[in-house]
Amino acid sequence: MKNERKITQGPIREKARTMKKLVNAVGSILRKNGYTGLSGYAIAKHAKVDRKLIYAYFGSVDKLIEAYIKKTDFWTPDTNAQVKEILENPRKRGAEDLKALLINQMRAVHGNRDLQQTLLWELAEKNKVLTRVSEEREFLGERLFPFIEDDFNDSGLDLRAILAILISGTYYSALHAANNGSTFCGIDMNGPEGKQRFENALRQMVELCYEKVK
Repeated sequence: MKNERKITQGPIREKARTMKKLVNAVGSILRKNGYTGLSGYAIAKHAKVDRKLIYAYFGSVDKLIEAYIKKTDFWTPDTNAQVKEILENPRKRGAEDLKALLINQMRAVHGNRDLQQTLLWELAEKNKVLTRVSEEREFLGERLFPFIEDDFNDSGLDLRAILAILISGTYYSALHAANNGSTFCGIDMNGPEGKQRFENALRQMVELCYEKVK
């Protein structure tokens, strides 16, 4: 029985290692050559595995690329412990939860080059994989909004539009800092002081919204 278990676990471990190599290869190619360099042949060559394994383990090149994008995305339960906790413990959430989400998102996008690359890709090309991931992200948002929207009913504040501005502003500030390197509104987002100012501003804007509805 002991030997049998080893035989069973060996192929499973090897499959997991190969899948990880393929997913990582997508990121390496994307960073080096951009999204135009993503092909089944290039990914398999970089991962040093048989191209047939892409289809055996993921079903298609698109599904492999989708697996990579989801691994880098901030707004998924698989990669975000806070999102997972909110979904698993459905209850009303307040200002502190919202501030934590926005600040963690800011830190993630500023500190993760892979996430920055996928965001740039989303802006640069209309792609069915990116569209599908974006739609799933929106579906997840619809599951999260009910936990924070009650405080803003009949308040006159359009919470969703406010969050859209804050989230998209966070994305842009990170992409601008990483790819341009210059200041934005006189703030250096590549330095700790600039990032701290941005975090403080996120806290202030959330607090202003909650003060408005008290």
